[in-house]
Amino acid sequence: MIKPRQVVPDLTINLVNDTKWNLKDQKPENFTLIFVYRGKHCPVCKKQLEQVEKKIADFKERGVNLIAISANTEEVAKDTYKEWEIENLPIGYDFSIEEAKKWGLFISNGISDKEPKQFIEPGLFLIDKDHKMYWQSIQSMPFGRPNLKDVLGGIDYILKEGYPARGED
Repeated sequence: MIKPRQVVPDLTINLVNDTKWNLKDQKPENFTLIFVYRGKHCPVCKKQLEQVEKKIADFKERGVNLIAISANTEEVAKDTYKEWEIENLPIGYDFSIEEAKKWGLFISNGISDKEPKQFIEPGLFLIDKDHKMYWQSIQSMPFGRPNLKDVLGGIDYILKEGYPARGED
């Protein structure tokens, strides 16, 4: 588990637009927000990422860079990008199980032929501009994710009050 105020592991990920995204290259005004999603097989993920798509401008207004990543293969990730309404959200793929474990994420084994053999359960990571963990929410199930209104409200409070990252011990 990465504790708040700790530098996060380096993260380089392939994007569906045939480029690479590197966390160290991110220079947000305030934060980088990483959404880890289960994959194309997950209808809850589809709903969440389509909601994120609608809120991109709200995050940008707050100086927050966004990305959504999964363990999906390139082919599956590109199909996801085409089929879901997420045209402006950077979508990364091939996030390895080993890397996900470094981030403290839960790993599940597929229980039907609709699911991959193994996949990563959802997580949300708010990383400050010094690449330190600020806030995280990790789930072991597809449901129970933070509401985007609450996430945006939390970011507003953090920025207005200069609220520090908590949970470092």
